[in-house]
Amino acid sequence: MLFAAVLASLVQGVTGFGSGIMLMIFLPTMLPIGQSAGVSTLTMLIAEVVLVWRYRHALKWRRLPIPFLIYASVATWSVHLGQILPTHFLKGLLGCLLITLCLYFTFNRAAGNKRFPLLVCGLFMIISGFFNGLFGIGGPLMALYFLTLSKTKEEYLVSIQTFFLIDTFYVTTVRFANHVLSVGDLKYVAVGMVGAVIGTIIANRIVDHLNVAMITRIVYGFIGVAGIYYLSTAIITGA
Repeated sequence: MLFAAVLASLVQGVTGFGSGIMLMIFLPTMLPIGQSAGVSTLTMLIAEVVLVWRYRHALKWRRLPIPFLIYASVATWSVHLGQILPTHFLKGLLGCLLITLCLYFTFNRAAGNKRFPLLVCGLFMIISGFFNGLFGIGGPLMALYFLTLSKTKEEYLVSIQTFFLIDTFYVTTVRFANHVLSVGDLKYVAVGMVGAVIGTIIANRIVDHLNVAMITRIVYGFIGVAGIYYLSTAIITGA
């Protein structure tokens, strides 16, 4: 748990997302999927607070309310679906989506420099909320959304981290209310938070040497790696 949290927060601190993906590689070996998603979300709480505080001066609040309302509404619904739908099927869908996005943005360089149409932005929010409720993984598409709106790495990082911080409080409340999480799960969270702080400290030293273009390349690459991981696990599980 400690190792997973250090790795997750390191990825999160550099790319702005990805902690859920990293933690969900390890946590399902200890806990059911629903509990894993809840522990994953709470584990990054302190790390998110640290990043938001560090870059708070670059935050543009007006970008957050509408995306979050759409995202949270869908996440609330998908928390319930997580107890019904086949996990391997959903992971396969997520994997295919992430691989497609990685290829599109890697080979279409100009796409990352343009704002998405409102319809596409809405789809990003819906899909992200859906997978956040199921697996605690809502980062990749929201990262692309905020990345195309941001002019500096500080603006990007504080936007995505503030978004996730608000989401952490909301979706955790939903999970406790639906008995997906219990007080007993907090022991995993406590250990994970220690690792998250360590990873965030390391990430803060690294990110100072990066620019937006480099962060963009890292984000796209990590989206592709995550997609391959989830597609392969879906195939193995389904078989």
